[in-house]
Amino acid sequence: MQVLVTGLSDSHLEVVVARYRESIAWTRNVPKNARVVIYDKGGDLCPRESARAELRRLENVGFEAHSYLHHIVTRYQTLAPVTVFCQGHPFDHARDLHKILRRLCAGTEGVDEFRWLGFIVDSDDPAGERLFVNWYKNRDKRRLELERFCMELLGESARAWSHFHVGAQFAINRELVWRQPKSFYERARAMALEFPDGAACFERVWDRVFGVVGVDPAILDGALCRYLKPVRCDADGSEKVRGRRVR
Repeated sequence: MQVLVTGLSDSHLEVVVARYRESIAWTRNVPKNARVVIYDKGGDLCPRESARAELRRLENVGFEAHSYLHHIVTRYQTLAPVTVFCQGHPFDHARDLHKILRRLCAGTEGVDEFRWLGFIVDSDDPAGERLFVNWYKNRDKRRLELERFCMELLGESARAWSHFHVGAQFAINRELVWRQPKSFYERARAMALEFPDGAACFERVWDRVFGVVGVDPAILDGALCRYLKPVRCDADGSEKVRGRRVR
């Protein structure tokens, strides 16, 4: 069921921001009829930056996955009809986020259960050999334990390839969230804290967490990676989108 948020009150669309030490001045440009909640793990947020938002401070653990799941657990009964989950600086991977939010608020776009946000559709194998092992933040070249993660959380094996939008950002309607009991998300929140590289696992399977297939195979057309926006390469081979390096 597609949810269109026409005739919004302050609670019909909620933007949940998982912030560390990024500037969140951009939230001042979120449409006024959307509620903004910032989960701050940096502890250095200027009150003037967060004046537009409801601020919640959390311990710096579990990355964005923990923040998202904390919101779902603590607001399970009072979730907004549509919630957008995003990073403190969401634009590296979803540079058109403001446009999307305006369209959602205007009711010209909706959310058909689950919608990835971002312009890079990528794929990783259960051990993370293709992406995670070579990720610049994974300095010791750890392998990903996605198979064990999926079995413990979902009771299912990892797929040969997990297809996802890079950046761990998405929109979801609450009816889809409510298909799983609150206890499921409590267990997921615990895994965000305790499972090795849990946030990286969640990034690859958020759609499966909610029981849907988030990437239409037609988008990939047999490939493992697709850019939905123009990308150019720098002289050193790094990818940039309108002057910003894509990590």
